Amino acid sequence: MNIKNMGLLTVLLSGLTLATVPLTANAGDVHWTYAGKHGAEHWGSLSAKFATCDSGVNQSPINITETIDASLPALTINYQASTVNVVNNGHTVQANIKGKNTFTNDAGTFDLKQFHFHAPSENTIDGQSFPLEVHFVHADHNGRLSVIGVMFEYGAENVTLAKIWQKMPSKAGATQSLSELLNSGDLLPASTDYYRFNGSLTTPPCSEGVRWFVMKDAITASKAQIEKFAKTMGGASNRPVQSTNARVILR
Repeated sequence: MNIKNMGLLTVLLSGLTLATVPLTANAGDVHWTYAGKHGAEHWGSLSAKFATCDSGVNQSPINITETIDASLPALTINYQASTVNVVNNGHTVQANIKGKNTFTNDAGTFDLKQFHFHAPSENTIDGQSFPLEVHFVHADHNGRLSVIGVMFEYGAENVTLAKIWQKMPSKAGATQSLSELLNSGDLLPASTDYYRFNGSLTTPPCSEGVRWFVMKDAITASKAQIEKFAKTMGGASNRPVQSTNARVILR
């Protein structure tokens, strides 16, 4: 379906509402994992706070397929060299960012707060899974979230990833600071063509109202780099794809 009429495009985009949701998963004392009796299929029953993991209708991740050509505008991403603290939170390796890094879309301007990784990828494209995915999490002054997702495929060693991996804490709860500034934009593909859809946090409490932008092009990382992350996490760190339901996926 080819949408050229901007009025129709506006109607479609109006359905991508932005709710105020927590910047990070506020699980409190509730223990959750990706597999086993506390795994993803049980999240909704672990706590009343996690009920949306079961009841939500716009859950992430998804299989990106049956997309609609909406002639989307180019992304306005302004990242710069910034201070980075690398945290192993027991579920992922997360890079917390301090600096002026913004992402502007039709909902306004959002500040980059952190990026983190999942292996294998959480979102899939036409049924294809990737060995690693990074999520850039942005929040505006009202706490509303926009996330940019980038896929990795096996290939040449990723120089930027190597800088982060050098400081990857091996134990949950540990934090290391990079000794030099890092530009998060170095983990973006050369082309920023993207898919767009409404979704949620991919970890408990699975809050909805998150605006997602997933890059069409992947970047590379070596097999050793991807295996190092998976080993540190003790296995897979991805939520299975969720039903798209009535959502529109724009491209």
